[in-house]
Amino acid sequence: MSHSLLLLQLVVILATARLCGLLLRFLGQPAVIGEMAAGLVLGPIVFGAIAPDLHAQLFSKASLGGLSSLSTLGLVLFMFIVGAELRAPDGVRAQVRAAGLVGVLAVALPMVAGFVISPWVYPLAPAGVAFLPFALFMAAAMSITAFPVMARILKDRGMTQTRLGRLALSSAAIADVFAWIMLACVLALIGTEPGGLLRTAVGMAVLTAVVFGALRPLYAWLLRRFAPSGEPTQMLLAALLLGMLACAFATEWLGLHAVFGAFLFGACLPRDERLLRYLVERLEYLAIVLLMPIFFALAGLNTTADAFVGAGMGALALVLLAAIFGKVFGGALGARVAGYGWRESFATGALMNARGLMELIVMKVGLDAGLIGPSLFTMLLVMALVTTVMTSPLLTLFAGRALLREDAQVRAPDPAR
Repeated sequence: MSHSLLLLQLVVILATARLCGLLLRFLGQPAVIGEMAAGLVLGPIVFGAIAPDLHAQLFSKASLGGLSSLSTLGLVLFMFIVGAELRAPDGVRAQVRAAGLVGVLAVALPMVAGFVISPWVYPLAPAGVAFLPFALFMAAAMSITAFPVMARILKDRGMTQTRLGRLALSSAAIADVFAWIMLACVLALIGTEPGGLLRTAVGMAVLTAVVFGALRPLYAWLLRRFAPSGEPTQMLLAALLLGMLACAFATEWLGLHAVFGAFLFGACLPRDERLLRYLVERLEYLAIVLLMPIFFALAGLNTTADAFVGAGMGALALVLLAAIFGKVFGGALGARVAGYGWRESFATGALMNARGLMELIVMKVGLDAGLIGPSLFTMLLVMALVTTVMTSPLLTLFAGRALLREDAQVRAPDPAR
């Protein structure tokens, strides 16, 4: 592929992502939703239908190798930052029981719903995929919550340090850990090599022990010694990137996906706000502004208009019903059992229903593993967009404007008092 074609593809992708992001922000939604929708615009459903010949020339399958590599790098960088950001919000010790109940039920209920609808959507699975791995993948796909998107919504509303905001953030962190572990188990289950599941399980146990037993203290010492201000030198930044890429390679080699290794390495780093700010400014902006739109575009290229033909609309309705019911009612039930009022409980469920970018990553992992095909991939992409767009309106509906204003003005009580 010529370099000029790659550069033209990047121009088209970035311009479309920015325009769609600005449009969604104007409509009161996070810009990332518009960037996700840009993938659909650039895919066969919109661009391919309007100008099929131009679309085929610009995004021919033979020309996508460079974009695919850049997309993988973007995913690895993004999940590295997500791992580094993953921490218990301030005051979570006073909410451990509530966050645990919300997190567990907001995973368990959508998993059950995903498993229940699997027999009806199984005919959309690629030939040769066994039912159990497919059903387990659907269960995992239904259970994802977009921690970064939720955090952005709460930050925009000034609710990050409120009682409701802290509960939702800590619950999402717990929920995503469970969901990612299950997804890793599903990928290990479909290993075709003899003893593949055992090799993957043992390998992940060893890698986790190495990361937290050796790399965590090593990098903590390096950061204390060479970056006391929280801003690593170029050499130390290179060492951080080396650790990230090595862990990403390790999980890829174990038959999982590179994003697991990057997330694991990010999670082992010290919980230092100065370091996190540095990583966001140096790496996350690059990943989000330049590389992740490529991932969205490639996701859009994997969609198909055939997903909405015939029985496809019924399957899409089932996917949406399972996803929305499982998350909203699972999160609400957990908060209610923990002693929260109905309004706060359903507001928590609405926040847990945000899927966004994390769902796209799960879908891409499933597509790469051969667990789903273009039709179901398209339906899950629509589900990710719909559930994320619903989050802000449902939050206002369930909590009420008065409660949101009051909660945004009054911080949660100090748990030490």
